[in-house]
Amino acid sequence: MGRGPVPSGAVLSAPGGADEVLAGLDPEQREVALAEPGPVCVLAGAGTGKTRAITHRIAYAAHSGLVQPQRVLALTFTARAAGEMRTRLRGLGVQGVQARTFHAAALRQLHFFWPQAVGGAAPEVLPQKASAVAEAAGRLRLQFDRTTIRDLAGEIEWAKVNLLDPGSYVAGARAAGREPPGLDLTAMARLFEAYGEVLQRRGVIDFEDVLLTTVGILDERDDIARTVRGQYRHFVVDEYQDVNAVQQRLLDTWLGERDDLVVVGDPSQTIYSFTGASPQHLLGFTKRFPSARTVKLVRNYRSSPQVVDLANTVIGAGPVAARRAAVRLVAQGEKGPAPTLTQHADDVAEAAAVAQRVRELVDKGHPAAEIAVLFRINAQSEAVESALTDAGVPYLVRGGERFFARKEVRDAILLLRGAARSDDGEKPLGHLVRDVITGAGWTESPPSGGGATRERWESLSALASLADDLSVTSPEARLPELVAELDRRAAEQHAPTVQGVTLASLHAAKGLEWDTVFLVGASDGLLPISMAEGEAAIEEERRLLYVGVTRARRALHLSWAAARNPGGRAGRRVSRFLAPAAGILGDGARPTAPSGGSRRSSPKVAARSTCRGCGAELTTAAQRKTGRCDSCPPTYDEATYERLRAWRLAVSREAGVPAFVVFTDATLTAIAESAPSDEAGLSAISGVGARKLGLYGADVIAVVGGADPQELLESRSATT
Repeated sequence: MGRGPVPSGAVLSAPGGADEVLAGLDPEQREVALAEPGPVCVLAGAGTGKTRAITHRIAYAAHSGLVQPQRVLALTFTARAAGEMRTRLRGLGVQGVQARTFHAAALRQLHFFWPQAVGGAAPEVLPQKASAVAEAAGRLRLQFDRTTIRDLAGEIEWAKVNLLDPGSYVAGARAAGREPPGLDLTAMARLFEAYGEVLQRRGVIDFEDVLLTTVGILDERDDIARTVRGQYRHFVVDEYQDVNAVQQRLLDTWLGERDDLVVVGDPSQTIYSFTGASPQHLLGFTKRFPSARTVKLVRNYRSSPQVVDLANTVIGAGPVAARRAAVRLVAQGEKGPAPTLTQHADDVAEAAAVAQRVRELVDKGHPAAEIAVLFRINAQSEAVESALTDAGVPYLVRGGERFFARKEVRDAILLLRGAARSDDGEKPLGHLVRDVITGAGWTESPPSGGGATRERWESLSALASLADDLSVTSPEARLPELVAELDRRAAEQHAPTVQGVTLASLHAAKGLEWDTVFLVGASDGLLPISMAEGEAAIEEERRLLYVGVTRARRALHLSWAAARNPGGRAGRRVSRFLAPAAGILGDGARPTAPSGGSRRSSPKVAARSTCRGCGAELTTAAQRKTGRCDSCPPTYDEATYERLRAWRLAVSREAGVPAFVVFTDATLTAIAESAPSDEAGLSAISGVGARKLGLYGADVIAVVGGADPQELLESRSATT
């Protein structure tokens, strides 16, 4: 990894024991480990051992004397991944490598250099944006519910990671086709500005500011930049397809004029574009570094050939450009069962069937911790949780509190720390730990069912199991050694295995794997999600399914429901992404018209991608909503539109909110152009959700039908 007298194209050799690091690597992983110093791009398919390849590269270079471990900065996207990398490097005999997330690395530098660059202590980091966004909205006399506040906080985060400020937000958001909830772009820019004022008044910064401020200090202070570049000379970036603009900017600042950079990623696992992540940094790496060596890791060691075949089929059905960029996996594992696809009448029936299958597996000895139920949106979890509880199956919801942040775990470690002082070695370690954690609520028998009570019990049991494991690997270990191990794991976010079926969204499941995976909700409207507009968004949904499929080691069971609720209209159809896999999953994978008619699973009308007037491509969300480019005249009745505008103004004044909070201009135009005569037609318009349909549906239909807005509101006031 370090620069040295190595001829171009040469393979490094290592003295003594360094060659032992290469043992067991496949040819492609070995190529990564031995690639000459300089830029290296590793395109690593799912389950191909990318972490193994890059940790062995670091270890080989360290043992060879080519790098000093303290000079290596390995960047990841989660604390868990950073902890795993440090653990693996320690196992390879390498100490001192700085494996951190972008935010953790930047925050450490910010705290260290702030007194020198600014003076005083660095500001605290705001743990979450919601309260500050709500305060900023209040300053503008705007009121939003919690869900909208969360979405607006996400919009601010998107703007910051794309290097936009309030002054440049409108142009940047318009170019990206953004449409903030309940606000037009100008109002969103005002909220963005007010949010910054709230942070300044509180004397805090948010997580994006950690990166932005670090970049600012390094740009303005050459002396500090030289110090940082002197400390870190070799860089590794994992999951490079998920890097956003501000992270790339910070990486560039750290690198300076150097090019000792290894990036690892998979274009087919790009699933965070909505946060500002872009695979273009990965795909364009060789253009930026023409001398870069590119290595493809294609041997999948995780999944059975049957799962790999389905994964290749799903991702291989995308656009030509995506297929060219994709890494086609080559299965290395043992043969497993064929993936299955099952249709159910409704979501409740689907959840019950999955819970029953899980119950049967657990009863046959399948570890619950090696089973996962994955879904597209968190709202799908409720039915599965209820069904697993009824079946008496313990479960854990992924994406909640981190293991070592849970109250019961913190309480138990505190008790263990106290007991460590009086450990006389008489009792076996596992028995002693169980005695101690009884004070934190652990019982010998697990509670029935699932939910939070069972999750707490499983967390405490994981500590006891860890003590058992430590006794096996280190027979002399006692409570002080266990506490030290727990402290190390907590610092690295290396949680022990907790028994229980994992419930997780597809986004939360990335980077994880299980022996058996149940993927529910494989229907259009969920996969792809109904709000996905345009080819780019649809293809990201395809990649999300690919990520879900590749989480399974051996058994994969996909399912979908024709209706949402029992007795409801069967208006859904199987996901379009599964049609190419009909040869694997059977004819049930071929999309057909919904059994209740031709209506799609989502009530929203698909947005037009070309102008209905001139045929030009529509580039913004507002244009796609109305189906017109900005150059073509509207096709609605002007009198209808003016009545709607007058009604919206009256409603907004009555509620004390800006007019765009009721309906944006684009939504109002779409209503005027479609002229809905009933709630079904109105609900089909993008921007008219269930809440607004309930609040304004009857009025809007009446106004479109010719009712006078003022008379309508006066009549309603009189009746109430």
